[in-house]
Amino acid sequence: MAGEQLQVLNALDVAKTQWYHFTAIIIAGMGFFTDAYDLFCISMVTKLLGRIYYHVDGSPKPGILPPNVSAAVNGVALCGTLAGQLFFGWLGDKLGRKKVYGLTLMLMCLCSVASGLSFGKEPKSVMATLCFFRFWLGFGIGGDYPLSATIMSEYANKKTRGAFIAAVFAMQGFGILAGGIFAILISSAFDARFKAPAYQVDPIGSTIPQADYVWRIILMVGALPAVLTYYWRMKMPETARYTALVAKNAKQAASDMSKVLQVDIDAEQQKVEQIAQKPAGSFGLFSREFLRRHGLHLLGTTSTWFLLDIAYYSQNLFQKDIFSAIGWIPPAKTMNAVQEVYRIARAQTLIALCSTVPGYWFTVALIDRMGRFAIQLLGFFMMTVFMFALAIPYNHWTHPDNRIGFVVMYSLTFFFANFGPNATTFVVPAEIFPARLRSTCHGISAASGKLGAIVGAFGFLYLAQNQDKAKADAGYPVGIGVRNSLIVLGVVNFLGLLFTFLVPESKGKSLEEMSGENEVTAGDGSDQQPT
Repeated sequence: MAGEQLQVLNALDVAKTQWYHFTAIIIAGMGFFTDAYDLFCISMVTKLLGRIYYHVDGSPKPGILPPNVSAAVNGVALCGTLAGQLFFGWLGDKLGRKKVYGLTLMLMCLCSVASGLSFGKEPKSVMATLCFFRFWLGFGIGGDYPLSATIMSEYANKKTRGAFIAAVFAMQGFGILAGGIFAILISSAFDARFKAPAYQVDPIGSTIPQADYVWRIILMVGALPAVLTYYWRMKMPETARYTALVAKNAKQAASDMSKVLQVDIDAEQQKVEQIAQKPAGSFGLFSREFLRRHGLHLLGTTSTWFLLDIAYYSQNLFQKDIFSAIGWIPPAKTMNAVQEVYRIARAQTLIALCSTVPGYWFTVALIDRMGRFAIQLLGFFMMTVFMFALAIPYNHWTHPDNRIGFVVMYSLTFFFANFGPNATTFVVPAEIFPARLRSTCHGISAASGKLGAIVGAFGFLYLAQNQDKAKADAGYPVGIGVRNSLIVLGVVNFLGLLFTFLVPESKGKSLEEMSGENEVTAGDGSDQQPT
């Protein structure tokens, strides 16, 4: 096999786990740390924004964001992410992974800082500025998905590739955790320094003027981890698979990887040119050949990611509403503005600590033993079970005595999302497509996921409203209630389980074997090329 595959690619496939693998995980993973921090910290400050900018005199409840503003603030970064995944995914295949990688990071840093600044003091201008910069923040974050996954898959060896790509993605868990912990620290500090009464005691005095700094600081700190890794991103060499198979520069690929792997590698320019002339080395994304070879694979990766994110984001962005419904967070009028941030952040951090973070690392530990397919199937199955278990006896869970049980079940759905399709839908598209289309196809799959996230986030905002108009949030139409929403999510998870059968298993195989770039003969399981 080694004789037929490029020596430089074979060297990467069989390389023992080395220090450079871990540096690549940290460099690529810091992008995801920032992504998760930025995307999820907004859900901690939306209630605060409502109190500061949409206070209604004489109202028995604190101000909340109007439905259209809330949808824009929560969803605009997701729209930006979708656009960024498609654009930078395509650009990563055109210009190379490394050239585009620094660009996405700079965009993330600048927009993180800018989203905490605002032009003017009017609610409209503050929200417009916030939404504008969060869109472009999302655009940068979107680029990080296909590029980080592709870079990690192209650097990794065959044996532990799944674990390395999953580890990059698992940094999201730490990002969510960091967002929660930082919000707890900031809100505690402000609450201790600037004492304020509860809303029901003094509606105006409960929101201190300094509360305006709280949300800005929380949003702006998201730039820090990205800035710290910028230098290292620029030092990383281009991946050998891109240099050899797409840019067709065998000499550069061999020279780059000789330094990384610290071994001598021959440049095999002639072999690179032979691979390029094969039918497997030339077809485009919209060709009949791509449809024949990878059409169902792309349908599998896009549909499963789409369905997963409907469930995942509707839970994640609106878990604060679920916590309020079961009484984990006291009624808003019994707290001042900063205390409310503290309570929401504390609840999110507990969920992240107990279920989100462990789920990611279970995937890292087991993905190269169990395989991607088994983990994804198990995850969707368990999420379906837990959703129905929460939904059908929903009234039982809302009793004060059963709240802990509800939170445990809710945490388990998160655990199996992360030890399941949330991680595998990210890993697989980086492994099964040809090098020249890998970043693009990953971007398409990820964008499909973000479309699901938008459906989940916006749809759930309206769906989960109470069926009794008097109990629905101000400005919202009557919904189907939390219980029926959970039933809908259970059905979505079950569909995800069915579409998983379209996705091939890539455990233990080289990237070229999966994509057919080694041109495996029909019916022959080996990597030999036809002579």
